[in-house]
Amino acid sequence: MKLRRLFLVFVLVGGFWYLTTHLPSRLSDVSLNHFSLFNARGTGSPLVLTEAEAAPAYNTQEQNNIAVYKRVTPSVVNITSTTLVFNFFYGAVPQQGQGSGFILDKAGHVLTNYHVIEGANRGVKVQLSNKLSYSARVIGTDRVHDLALLQIDAPNLQPVTLSDSSSLAVGQEVYAIGNPFGLSGTMTHGLISSIRSIRNADGAPIEDAIQTDAAINPGNSGGPLLNSRGEVIGINTMIASNGADQSSGIGFAIPINTAKAVLGDLTRYGRVRRPSLGIVSYAIGPDLAEQMGLASDYGVLIQKVIPGGAAERAGLHGGNEQAYVGNTPIMLGGDLIVAIDGQQVTDPQDISAIMDKHQAGDTISVSILRGRKQMTLKLILGEARDENT
Repeated sequence: MKLRRLFLVFVLVGGFWYLTTHLPSRLSDVSLNHFSLFNARGTGSPLVLTEAEAAPAYNTQEQNNIAVYKRVTPSVVNITSTTLVFNFFYGAVPQQGQGSGFILDKAGHVLTNYHVIEGANRGVKVQLSNKLSYSARVIGTDRVHDLALLQIDAPNLQPVTLSDSSSLAVGQEVYAIGNPFGLSGTMTHGLISSIRSIRNADGAPIEDAIQTDAAINPGNSGGPLLNSRGEVIGINTMIASNGADQSSGIGFAIPINTAKAVLGDLTRYGRVRRPSLGIVSYAIGPDLAEQMGLASDYGVLIQKVIPGGAAERAGLHGGNEQAYVGNTPIMLGGDLIVAIDGQQVTDPQDISAIMDKHQAGDTISVSILRGRKQMTLKLILGEARDENT
Protein backbone atom coordinates (compact mmCIF):
# COMPACT_ATOMS: atom_id res chain seq x y z
CA MET A 1 0.00 0.00 0.00
CA LYS A 2 2.75 2.42 0.92
CA LEU A 3 4.49 1.79 -2.40
CA ARG A 4 1.23 2.43 -4.26
CA ARG A 5 0.73 5.77 -2.48
CA LEU A 6 4.33 6.81 -3.19
CA PHE A 7 3.79 5.91 -6.84
CA LEU A 8 0.61 8.08 -7.06
CA VAL A 9 2.40 11.02 -5.45
CA PHE A 10 5.26 10.60 -7.90
CA VAL A 11 2.83 10.56 -10.86
CA LEU A 12 1.03 13.71 -9.69
CA VAL A 13 4.24 15.66 -9.08
CA GLY A 14 5.65 14.52 -12.38
CA GLY A 15 2.49 15.49 -14.24
CA PHE A 16 2.48 18.95 -12.67
CA TRP A 17 6.13 19.43 -13.61
CA TYR A 18 5.45 18.38 -17.21
CA LEU A 19 2.46 20.74 -17.62
CA THR A 20 4.32 23.74 -16.27
CA THR A 21 7.47 23.21 -18.30
CA HIS A 22 6.39 21.74 -21.65
CA LEU A 23 3.05 23.40 -22.66
CA PRO A 24 3.10 26.73 -24.65
CA SER A 25 4.14 29.65 -22.50
CA ARG A 26 1.06 31.76 -23.35
CA LEU A 27 -1.07 29.50 -21.15
CA SER A 28 0.97 30.36 -18.11
CA ASP A 29 2.12 33.85 -18.97
CA VAL A 30 -0.34 36.45 -17.67
CA SER A 31 0.88 40.05 -18.15
CA LEU A 32 -0.73 43.39 -17.46
CA ASN A 33 -1.44 44.13 -21.08
CA HIS A 34 -1.90 40.72 -22.80
CA PHE A 35 -4.06 37.74 -21.93
CA SER A 36 -5.66 34.85 -23.86
CA LEU A 37 -9.15 33.43 -23.80
CA PHE A 38 -10.29 30.10 -25.25
CA ASN A 39 -13.87 29.40 -26.12
CA ALA A 40 -15.98 27.25 -23.86
CA ARG A 41 -15.19 24.07 -25.79
CA GLY A 42 -11.46 24.73 -25.73
CA THR A 43 -11.22 24.78 -29.55
CA GLY A 44 -10.26 27.43 -32.06
CA SER A 45 -7.70 30.26 -31.89
CA PRO A 46 -7.25 32.15 -28.65
CA LEU A 47 -8.66 35.70 -28.35
CA VAL A 48 -5.76 38.01 -27.57
CA LEU A 49 -6.65 41.47 -26.20
CA THR A 50 -4.35 44.46 -25.93
CA GLU A 51 -5.00 46.84 -23.07
CA ALA A 52 -3.60 50.29 -22.37
CA GLU A 53 -0.69 50.36 -19.98
CA ALA A 54 -1.95 53.58 -18.35
CA ALA A 55 -5.03 55.77 -18.10
CA PRO A 56 -5.87 57.53 -21.41
CA ALA A 57 -4.04 60.83 -21.92
CA TYR A 58 -5.80 63.86 -23.50
CA ASN A 59 -4.07 65.91 -26.17
CA THR A 60 -3.85 69.70 -25.89
CA GLN A 61 -7.02 70.31 -27.89
CA GLU A 62 -9.02 67.83 -25.85
CA GLN A 63 -7.74 69.30 -22.59
CA ASN A 64 -8.94 72.76 -23.68
CA ASN A 65 -12.33 71.38 -24.80
CA ILE A 66 -12.83 69.76 -21.41
CA ALA A 67 -11.68 72.86 -19.53
CA VAL A 68 -14.08 75.14 -21.45
CA TYR A 69 -16.98 72.76 -20.87
CA LYS A 70 -16.33 72.44 -17.13
CA ARG A 71 -15.92 76.19 -16.73
CA VAL A 72 -18.95 77.36 -18.71
CA THR A 73 -21.61 74.66 -18.31
CA PRO A 74 -22.63 75.83 -14.80
CA SER A 75 -23.45 79.23 -16.39
CA VAL A 76 -25.71 77.83 -19.15
CA VAL A 77 -29.41 77.38 -18.40
CA ASN A 78 -32.39 75.62 -19.94
CA ILE A 79 -35.38 77.92 -20.49
CA THR A 80 -38.96 76.68 -20.74
CA SER A 81 -41.76 79.07 -21.68
CA THR A 82 -45.45 78.19 -21.37
CA THR A 83 -48.13 79.72 -23.58
CA LEU A 84 -51.85 79.13 -23.22
CA VAL A 85 -53.51 78.68 -26.61
CA PHE A 86 -56.98 77.59 -27.69
CA ASN A 87 -57.63 74.47 -29.74
CA PHE A 88 -60.30 73.88 -32.41
CA PHE A 89 -62.95 73.42 -29.70
CA TYR A 90 -61.90 76.63 -27.87
CA GLY A 91 -60.35 74.65 -25.07
CA ALA A 92 -57.33 76.15 -23.34
CA VAL A 93 -54.20 74.11 -24.09
CA PRO A 94 -50.77 74.91 -22.64
CA GLN A 95 -47.88 74.78 -25.08
CA GLN A 96 -44.23 74.76 -24.07
CA GLY A 97 -41.21 76.08 -25.89
CA GLN A 98 -37.61 75.39 -25.01
CA GLY A 99 -34.36 77.22 -25.46
CA SER A 100 -31.13 78.11 -23.76
CA GLY A 101 -29.63 81.11 -22.01
CA PHE A 102 -26.68 82.11 -19.87
CA ILE A 103 -26.13 83.82 -16.53
CA LEU A 104 -24.75 87.36 -16.68
CA ASP A 105 -24.23 88.11 -13.00
CA LYS A 106 -24.71 86.84 -9.47
CA ALA A 107 -27.90 88.91 -9.20
CA GLY A 108 -29.52 86.33 -11.49
CA HIS A 109 -29.78 88.20 -14.81
CA VAL A 110 -30.07 85.74 -17.70
CA LEU A 111 -29.71 86.59 -21.41
CA THR A 112 -31.57 84.65 -24.10
CA ASN A 113 -33.36 85.15 -27.42
CA TYR A 114 -36.64 87.02 -27.57
CA HIS A 115 -38.20 84.25 -29.65
CA VAL A 116 -37.49 81.75 -26.85
CA ILE A 117 -39.92 83.52 -24.48
CA GLU A 118 -42.19 85.24 -27.02
CA GLY A 119 -45.87 84.90 -26.10
CA ALA A 120 -45.13 83.22 -22.76
CA ASN A 121 -48.34 84.21 -20.98
CA ARG A 122 -48.13 81.42 -18.40
CA GLY A 123 -44.63 81.94 -17.12
CA VAL A 124 -40.98 81.24 -17.85
CA LYS A 125 -38.89 78.65 -16.00
CA VAL A 126 -35.10 78.58 -15.83
CA GLN A 127 -33.35 75.31 -15.00
CA LEU A 128 -29.72 75.46 -13.88
CA SER A 129 -27.07 72.86 -14.63
CA ASN A 130 -27.68 71.38 -11.14
CA LYS A 131 -31.28 70.59 -12.28
CA LEU A 132 -32.87 73.11 -9.89
CA SER A 133 -35.63 75.20 -11.52
CA TYR A 134 -36.67 78.79 -10.79
CA SER A 135 -39.44 81.06 -12.01
CA ALA A 136 -38.07 83.90 -14.09
CA ARG A 137 -39.16 87.53 -14.43
CA VAL A 138 -38.93 89.14 -17.86
CA ILE A 139 -36.92 92.32 -17.23
CA GLY A 140 -36.85 93.58 -20.81
CA THR A 141 -37.16 92.53 -24.44
CA ASP A 142 -35.70 93.69 -27.74
CA ARG A 143 -37.61 92.13 -30.60
CA VAL A 144 -35.52 93.85 -33.28
CA HIS A 145 -32.28 92.26 -32.03
CA ASP A 146 -34.07 89.07 -30.84
CA LEU A 147 -32.88 89.51 -27.25
CA ALA A 148 -34.57 89.09 -23.87
CA LEU A 149 -33.29 89.76 -20.37
CA LEU A 150 -34.65 87.59 -17.53
CA GLN A 151 -33.93 87.45 -13.81
CA ILE A 152 -34.13 84.62 -11.28
CA ASP A 153 -33.61 84.48 -7.52
CA ALA A 154 -31.06 81.71 -6.97
CA PRO A 155 -27.96 81.32 -4.79
CA ASN A 156 -24.34 80.69 -5.81
CA LEU A 157 -24.73 81.59 -9.47
CA GLN A 158 -21.71 81.41 -11.76
CA PRO A 159 -21.70 84.18 -14.42
CA VAL A 160 -20.10 83.89 -17.85
CA THR A 161 -17.27 86.11 -19.06
CA LEU A 162 -18.18 88.36 -21.99
CA SER A 163 -15.62 88.94 -24.75
CA ASP A 164 -15.31 91.66 -27.41
CA SER A 165 -16.86 90.59 -30.72
CA SER A 166 -15.51 93.49 -32.79
CA SER A 167 -12.30 91.77 -33.90
CA LEU A 168 -13.43 88.20 -34.63
CA ALA A 169 -11.80 86.38 -37.54
CA VAL A 170 -12.94 83.65 -39.89
CA GLY A 171 -11.20 80.42 -38.88
CA GLN A 172 -11.40 80.99 -35.11
CA GLU A 173 -12.41 77.96 -33.08
CA VAL A 174 -15.74 78.27 -31.31
CA TYR A 175 -17.94 76.23 -28.98
CA ALA A 176 -21.71 76.20 -28.61
CA ILE A 177 -23.23 75.01 -25.33
CA GLY A 178 -26.96 74.63 -24.89
CA ASN A 179 -29.95 72.31 -24.83
CA PRO A 180 -30.59 71.07 -28.39
CA PHE A 181 -33.82 69.05 -28.55
CA GLY A 182 -33.94 69.34 -24.75
CA LEU A 183 -30.60 67.53 -24.27
CA SER A 184 -29.17 69.75 -21.57
CA GLY A 185 -25.48 70.46 -21.27
CA THR A 186 -24.58 69.65 -24.87
CA MET A 187 -21.38 71.13 -26.33
CA THR A 188 -20.47 71.29 -30.01
CA HIS A 189 -17.26 72.52 -31.60
CA GLY A 190 -16.50 74.28 -34.87
CA LEU A 191 -15.12 77.36 -36.59
CA ILE A 192 -16.27 80.85 -37.45
CA SER A 193 -17.22 80.26 -41.08
CA SER A 194 -18.01 83.86 -41.96
CA ILE A 195 -19.07 87.21 -40.52
CA ARG A 196 -21.95 88.66 -42.51
CA SER A 197 -25.11 90.71 -42.17
CA ILE A 198 -28.30 88.65 -42.32
CA ARG A 199 -31.98 89.04 -41.49
CA ASN A 200 -33.73 87.16 -38.73
CA ALA A 201 -37.08 85.37 -39.01
CA ASP A 202 -38.92 88.71 -38.60
CA GLY A 203 -36.86 90.35 -41.34
CA ALA A 204 -34.86 92.55 -38.97
CA PRO A 205 -31.16 92.87 -39.81
CA ILE A 206 -28.47 91.25 -37.69
CA GLU A 207 -25.31 93.20 -38.40
CA ASP A 208 -22.01 91.29 -38.31
CA ALA A 209 -23.75 88.01 -37.49
CA ILE A 210 -21.32 85.19 -36.65
CA GLN A 211 -21.72 82.23 -39.01
CA THR A 212 -20.43 78.92 -37.66
CA ASP A 213 -20.34 75.24 -38.56
CA ALA A 214 -20.61 74.24 -34.89
CA ALA A 215 -23.85 72.23 -34.75
CA ILE A 216 -26.77 74.42 -33.65
CA ASN A 217 -30.21 72.84 -33.38
CA PRO A 218 -33.64 73.75 -31.97
CA GLY A 219 -33.12 74.31 -28.26
CA ASN A 220 -29.70 75.96 -28.74
CA SER A 221 -31.38 79.34 -29.29
CA GLY A 222 -30.28 81.85 -26.67
CA GLY A 223 -27.24 79.83 -25.60
CA PRO A 224 -23.67 81.14 -25.74
CA LEU A 225 -21.21 80.91 -28.60
CA LEU A 226 -17.74 80.83 -27.01
CA ASN A 227 -14.17 81.44 -28.10
CA SER A 228 -11.34 79.04 -27.25
CA ARG A 229 -10.94 80.70 -23.83
CA GLY A 230 -14.56 80.04 -22.91
CA GLU A 231 -15.61 83.70 -23.26
CA VAL A 232 -18.96 84.57 -24.81
CA ILE A 233 -18.66 86.10 -28.28
CA GLY A 234 -22.25 85.61 -29.44
CA ILE A 235 -25.79 84.41 -28.75
CA ASN A 236 -26.85 81.43 -30.88
CA THR A 237 -30.05 82.43 -32.63
CA MET A 238 -30.87 80.67 -35.90
CA ILE A 239 -29.87 78.05 -38.47
CA ALA A 240 -29.94 78.00 -42.26
CA SER A 241 -31.60 74.61 -42.70
CA ASN A 242 -33.14 74.79 -46.19
CA GLY A 243 -36.45 73.62 -44.78
CA ALA A 244 -35.10 70.97 -42.37
CA ASP A 245 -35.60 71.73 -38.69
CA GLN A 246 -32.08 70.70 -37.72
CA SER A 247 -28.44 71.67 -38.19
CA SER A 248 -27.09 71.79 -41.71
CA GLY A 249 -23.69 73.12 -40.70
CA ILE A 250 -24.71 76.77 -41.09
CA GLY A 251 -25.70 78.47 -37.85
CA PHE A 252 -25.74 82.12 -36.83
CA ALA A 253 -25.11 83.99 -33.59
CA ILE A 254 -25.83 87.59 -32.63
CA PRO A 255 -22.50 89.27 -31.76
CA ILE A 256 -22.20 89.88 -28.02
CA ASN A 257 -21.33 93.55 -28.58
CA THR A 258 -24.86 94.03 -29.97
CA ALA A 259 -26.26 92.70 -26.70
CA LYS A 260 -23.88 94.81 -24.59
CA ALA A 261 -25.14 97.95 -26.35
CA VAL A 262 -28.75 97.36 -25.29
CA LEU A 263 -28.41 95.72 -21.85
CA GLY A 264 -28.39 99.09 -20.10
CA ASP A 265 -31.71 100.10 -21.68
CA LEU A 266 -33.26 96.67 -21.03
CA THR A 267 -32.32 96.89 -17.36
CA ARG A 268 -33.39 100.52 -16.96
CA TYR A 269 -36.48 100.78 -19.15
CA GLY A 270 -37.50 97.22 -19.98
CA ARG A 271 -37.09 98.04 -23.66
CA VAL A 272 -34.48 99.50 -25.97
CA ARG A 273 -34.54 103.23 -26.57
CA ARG A 274 -33.29 102.74 -30.11
CA PRO A 275 -31.37 105.75 -31.42
CA SER A 276 -32.56 107.39 -34.60
CA LEU A 277 -31.66 110.16 -37.02
CA GLY A 278 -35.36 110.88 -37.46
CA ILE A 279 -35.46 110.57 -41.24
CA VAL A 280 -37.09 108.61 -44.05
CA SER A 281 -34.32 107.73 -46.50
CA TYR A 282 -33.53 106.19 -49.89
CA ALA A 283 -30.27 104.55 -51.01
CA ILE A 284 -28.53 106.16 -53.99
CA GLY A 285 -26.24 104.26 -56.38
CA PRO A 286 -24.04 105.49 -59.25
CA ASP A 287 -26.73 105.22 -61.98
CA LEU A 288 -29.37 107.04 -59.96
CA ALA A 289 -26.88 109.67 -58.81
CA GLU A 290 -25.97 110.42 -62.43
CA GLN A 291 -29.62 110.76 -63.47
CA MET A 292 -30.29 113.12 -60.56
CA GLY A 293 -27.14 115.14 -61.13
CA LEU A 294 -25.88 114.54 -57.59
CA ALA A 295 -22.35 115.48 -56.57
CA SER A 296 -21.64 111.95 -55.22
CA ASP A 297 -22.31 108.54 -56.75
CA TYR A 298 -23.30 107.02 -53.40
CA GLY A 299 -25.13 107.97 -50.23
CA VAL A 300 -28.52 108.02 -48.53
CA LEU A 301 -30.95 110.65 -49.76
CA ILE A 302 -33.16 112.19 -47.08
CA GLN A 303 -36.75 111.87 -48.30
CA LYS A 304 -38.33 113.38 -45.22
CA VAL A 305 -37.29 114.65 -41.79
CA ILE A 306 -39.58 113.57 -38.95
CA PRO A 307 -41.12 116.57 -37.17
CA GLY A 308 -39.41 117.08 -33.83
CA GLY A 309 -36.77 114.43 -34.66
CA ALA A 310 -32.99 114.62 -34.43
CA ALA A 311 -32.47 115.54 -38.10
CA GLU A 312 -34.94 118.42 -37.97
CA ARG A 313 -33.33 119.76 -34.79
CA ALA A 314 -29.89 119.61 -36.45
CA GLY A 315 -31.11 121.49 -39.53
CA LEU A 316 -31.07 118.65 -42.08
CA HIS A 317 -33.36 119.02 -45.10
CA GLY A 318 -35.80 116.57 -46.63
CA GLY A 319 -36.98 116.45 -50.26
CA ASN A 320 -39.38 118.91 -51.87
CA GLU A 321 -39.99 117.50 -55.35
CA GLN A 322 -41.68 114.20 -56.12
CA ALA A 323 -40.28 111.82 -58.74
CA TYR A 324 -40.49 108.10 -59.51
CA VAL A 325 -37.93 105.31 -59.66
CA GLY A 326 -39.90 102.73 -61.62
CA ASN A 327 -43.21 102.69 -59.75
CA THR A 328 -41.69 103.86 -56.47
CA PRO A 329 -42.27 107.51 -55.56
CA ILE A 330 -39.32 109.37 -54.04
CA MET A 331 -38.70 112.94 -52.98
CA LEU A 332 -35.82 114.88 -54.55
CA GLY A 333 -34.01 117.93 -53.27
CA GLY A 334 -33.09 116.68 -49.79
CA ASP A 335 -29.64 116.37 -48.22
CA LEU A 336 -27.48 113.41 -49.26
CA ILE A 337 -25.83 111.69 -46.28
CA VAL A 338 -22.41 110.33 -47.29
CA ALA A 339 -20.80 109.61 -43.90
CA ILE A 340 -21.51 109.39 -40.17
CA ASP A 341 -18.64 109.85 -37.72
CA GLY A 342 -16.27 109.55 -40.68
CA GLN A 343 -17.71 106.15 -41.72
CA GLN A 344 -18.97 105.94 -45.32
CA VAL A 345 -22.72 105.49 -45.70
CA THR A 346 -24.10 103.85 -48.86
CA ASP A 347 -27.51 102.56 -47.75
CA PRO A 348 -29.91 102.53 -44.77
CA GLN A 349 -28.30 99.28 -43.50
CA ASP A 350 -25.06 101.21 -42.94
CA ILE A 351 -27.01 103.68 -40.82
CA SER A 352 -28.63 100.82 -38.85
CA ALA A 353 -25.21 99.31 -38.14
CA ILE A 354 -23.93 102.65 -36.86
CA MET A 355 -27.05 103.15 -34.72
CA ASP A 356 -26.43 99.76 -33.09
CA LYS A 357 -23.24 101.22 -31.62
CA HIS A 358 -25.00 104.23 -30.11
CA GLN A 359 -27.77 105.12 -27.71
CA ALA A 360 -30.46 107.77 -27.79
CA GLY A 361 -28.89 111.03 -26.61
CA ASP A 362 -25.46 110.38 -28.14
CA THR A 363 -23.93 113.08 -30.34
CA ILE A 364 -22.68 112.12 -33.79
CA SER A 365 -21.22 113.92 -36.83
CA VAL A 366 -23.20 113.67 -40.06
CA SER A 367 -21.48 114.53 -43.36
CA ILE A 368 -23.89 115.61 -46.10
CA LEU A 369 -23.98 117.07 -49.57
CA ARG A 370 -26.49 119.90 -49.97
CA GLY A 371 -26.46 120.45 -53.69
CA ARG A 372 -22.73 120.74 -54.47
CA LYS A 373 -21.78 121.92 -51.02
CA GLN A 374 -20.33 119.46 -48.48
CA MET A 375 -21.18 120.04 -44.81
CA THR A 376 -20.69 118.28 -41.50
CA LEU A 377 -23.32 118.80 -38.81
CA LYS A 378 -23.51 117.70 -35.18
CA LEU A 379 -26.65 115.74 -34.35
CA ILE A 380 -28.01 114.49 -31.02
CA LEU A 381 -29.69 111.14 -31.62
CA GLY A 382 -33.34 110.83 -30.75
CA GLU A 383 -35.40 107.76 -29.90
CA ALA A 384 -36.68 105.72 -32.81
CA ARG A 385 -40.31 105.53 -33.76
CA ASP A 386 -41.76 103.13 -36.31
CA GLU A 387 -41.23 105.49 -39.22
CA ASN A 388 -37.76 106.60 -38.19
CA THR A 389 -34.34 105.63 -39.54
